[in-house]
Amino acid sequence: MTAIKPLRAAAFLVALLVGAILPGQALAQQVPPSRGLEFRGGVLAHDVPGLWAGFSLESGIDINAELLFGGGYPILGGRIRPALGVSVNTRGDTSRIYADARWEIESPSGIFFAIGLGAAVHDGLLDPTDPDRKAFGSRILFHIPIEIGLRLDERNSISVYFEHMSNAGLADSNEGLDSIGVRYGYRF
Repeated sequence: MTAIKPLRAAAFLVALLVGAILPGQALAQQVPPSRGLEFRGGVLAHDVPGLWAGFSLESGIDINAELLFGGGYPILGGRIRPALGVSVNTRGDTSRIYADARWEIESPSGIFFAIGLGAAVHDGLLDPTDPDRKAFGSRILFHIPIEIGLRLDERNSISVYFEHMSNAGLADSNEGLDSIGVRYGYRF
C-alpha cells in the first residue's frame, strides 16, 4: 500500500514529461535512433532515505556503469532498449548487477527521459541479521531505473539517474534500496 503513492507520483511525472517532450509530433520522426552501443556511468548516493524505499540503513557512494544496446524498438513515441549494468558500493554495503528493458524518449532539443523495468542480483542480506544492513528477502529483485538528462551533442550526455530495487512484497523481508546520482553518457 505504501508503494502506491510513489507509483502515482512516477506516473504523473511520466505523463508530464511526455507532454512536455512531445508537442504534437511523434518523436521517432524527429530524432534519429542510436546506432548501437551506449555507455553511461557515474556516482550515486547509496540508500537515500525518503525516496521510494522510505528509510536508510546503509551508506556510501555507488559507482554505476551501464551499457545500452542497439537502436531500440520504437513504441509510444520512444524506443525500448536492453540495458546491462552494475552499481558497486564503495563502503562494502549492497552492490548489484542488473538487466533492464529501458524505454527512452528524446526531444529535438536533446532532453531525454527514460524508465525501465528489469531484474537485479545483489550481494546484500536476505534476512534481518545485521541492524546496519538492509534485508531484501530474495537474491533476485525487481530493478526500476528512472533517468532524465540532456544530450550535449550526438555522442555525449549528462543525466540524473535514480534506481530502486526490491522484491515488491513477494518475500518476508522487503526493505528496498534507492540510489540517486549523476551520470555521463557516451554513444559509440
